[in-house]
Amino acid sequence: MAPAGASSQPLRIAFAGTPEFARVALARLHAAGHVIALVLAQPDRPAGRGLKLVAAPVKAFALAHDMVVAQPRSLRLDGKFVADAEAARDAITAAGVDAIVVAAYGLMLPPWLLELPKHGCINIHASLLPRWRGAAPIQRAIEAGDDVTGVTLMQMDSGLDTGAMLLTAEATITADDTAATLTERLSALGGELVVRGLAALSQALLEGRAQPDAGVTYAAKIAKTEAAVDWRDSAAAIERRLRAFDPFPGARGTLDGETITCWRGSVRPGRGGVPGEVLAADGVLSVACGEGSLDLVELQRAGGRRLAAAEFLRGRAPRVGAVFSPPPPT
Repeated sequence: MAPAGASSQPLRIAFAGTPEFARVALARLHAAGHVIALVLAQPDRPAGRGLKLVAAPVKAFALAHDMVVAQPRSLRLDGKFVADAEAARDAITAAGVDAIVVAAYGLMLPPWLLELPKHGCINIHASLLPRWRGAAPIQRAIEAGDDVTGVTLMQMDSGLDTGAMLLTAEATITADDTAATLTERLSALGGELVVRGLAALSQALLEGRAQPDAGVTYAAKIAKTEAAVDWRDSAAAIERRLRAFDPFPGARGTLDGETITCWRGSVRPGRGGVPGEVLAADGVLSVACGEGSLDLVELQRAGGRRLAAAEFLRGRAPRVGAVFSPPPPT
C-alpha cells in the first residue's frame, strides 16, 4: 500500500461487468474520482412476464452517470461476432485507458484484450483464490459449508482465475447467509478492495503474488437442473443448498403433484422416515432426509409468494406420510 502521506492519482480505466456485484464496484470507483472512460456490459436480456429487454445494473448505472457503454456479444476476433469484438477493440483503444477493471462480466477476455492496457486487466473475484475459481464462487462456498470466504483482486491472465493475487480481504460466512446476503457483503468488500488497489497501482505499489498450487477448487456455473432437491442427501447438505440457491435457482420438489420451492430450513438430527417423507405438517413442514430431517420454515407454491411455513400450511397442509418426488424437468 501507499506510504503515509503519499497521494494517489486518478486512473483512466475501462470497466467490464454486468450484475449488481459489479455495479457496486463501479460506483465506488466513480466516487473515488477515477475516470471511467468506457463501460463494457453484456447485451440486454429479456426479463419479467413480458420478456422485455432490461438493462443490467452496470449499464443502468453507467447511463445514469453519462458513461460511454459498449455491449459486444463477444470479444473474440476469430468468432461468430467478430464485428462486435473489433468495435470493442477500437473503442477501448480510443479510450486510452491505463487499466481494465473486471467484475462478474460474463465474457471471457481474449489475449489481445489482456495485453492492451498498460496495467493489464484486474479482476474482482468473490473468493479467496485459489479456492473457488470459476463462475459461482459465492454459491459454491455456501453449499460446501465453508466458514470463511472473501474477495481477491487479481491480475488476469489467459487461465480461468489463475492470475497473480494483488490484494485479498476475508469475510465470514454466517449460519444464515444466503447467496443474496453474502453477495451483498462481498460486493461492498470488493468495492473497497478495488479502490485500495487502484490507489496503490497509481503509485506503482501494487505487486502480485502467484497463487499456490494447493487448495484449488472450481465453482461451476449454477444450472437450473440443480434446483431439484435430492432428499437422499443429508439434512445439513440440503439446508446449505437452500441458502446457496437463494435467490437462484431455488430448491424445489414435487409433493402430491404440486411443485414447491423450499427457501429456508432447520436441521434436526433424527429422521424416522424414508427420504422425502413428510414427518410433520404443523407449524413447519418436516421432511425426512438421507441423514437427519429438515424442518422447512419458508416455502413457496408455483405462482405464489414466499410464505412462512405456518401460513403456507394453513388450509392446504399435506398429509403426513406423503413423499416428495423430484420436480419435473425444466
